[in-house]
Amino acid sequence: MTRPITLFTGQWADLPFEEVARLAAEWGYDGLEIACWGDHLDPWQAAEDDGYVRGKLDLLEKYGLQVFAISNHLKGQAVCDDPIDARHQDMLPAKIWGDGDPEGVRQRAAEEMKMTARAAQRLGVNTVIGFTGSAIWKYVAMFPPVSQELIDAGYRDFADRWNPILDVFDECGVRFAHEVHPSEIAYDYWTTVRTLEAIGHRPAFGLNWDPSHFVWQDLDPVGFLWDFQDRIYHVDCKDAKRLVGNGRNGRMGSHLAWADPRRGWDFVSTGHGDVPWEQCFRMLNAIGYDGPVSIEWEDAGMDRLVGAPEALAYVKSKLFDPPEAAFDAAFSTSD
Repeated sequence: MTRPITLFTGQWADLPFEEVARLAAEWGYDGLEIACWGDHLDPWQAAEDDGYVRGKLDLLEKYGLQVFAISNHLKGQAVCDDPIDARHQDMLPAKIWGDGDPEGVRQRAAEEMKMTARAAQRLGVNTVIGFTGSAIWKYVAMFPPVSQELIDAGYRDFADRWNPILDVFDECGVRFAHEVHPSEIAYDYWTTVRTLEAIGHRPAFGLNWDPSHFVWQDLDPVGFLWDFQDRIYHVDCKDAKRLVGNGRNGRMGSHLAWADPRRGWDFVSTGHGDVPWEQCFRMLNAIGYDGPVSIEWEDAGMDRLVGAPEALAYVKSKLFDPPEAAFDAAFSTSD
């Protein structure tokens, strides 16, 4: 059941794709979780151009790597977000941003998510990881007072926008793994329950489990795996460190940049934070997860060329397989 360990390329998209592949291979990664930005993967080209797909697969083969999943967080974010504003313009390509009309942006982002499912199919990949965006994240503080009707409308908006996308995922035999994450329609335990209910628990929609977003919210990443075990379609290894406790640093982050010591929490390289990794990996064994374990490296206080290989070594040291037989089987006296 040994699971492949991959590197998510999203935080490396400023480098050419081949350079990231070369580095990952030198460090000993088994493959890549390829991001759909930079020059790493264009889902439109991948969905329509056999030569483009062959070129990506040949490059991976050159470095002894495989692709198990692709990710399109940035375009998925724009599908449901309200407001659509300068933040989105900064991260979306011109063909998705267009004239900036919010509904036009949402519609074009939705079309790219459909193309991402088709791209995954052509790459031989059955999982796409990403965000959904949310029309109601802006209400998270619940003040000014927010009616239940507004919250319900947000989940209907999500279902209305994502069900047609998921229809294409079904056609392609590909699953969408939503990353439970603040600013999304599902960002904690109960919003995940509500999100799955909103789309009738359709199998095309599952979860990307990233525990870094759980620990600073005081959520249990291990229990989450157990409760949503049938929906864990992908695993990202990212860590977070809580810095609260001095009476000044709050969980909301205070609009401070990453690595600012006044923050209440921060992303750190895997193994340097508060995620109980051994318990998590034991639970992955218990629920029978045998897919890739992808290191999403984020740490504003550490050089990534140091952090990425170190994170791989750390995960390898903890990611043991379950035993083939119970330890107490040796006590049996039966022939």
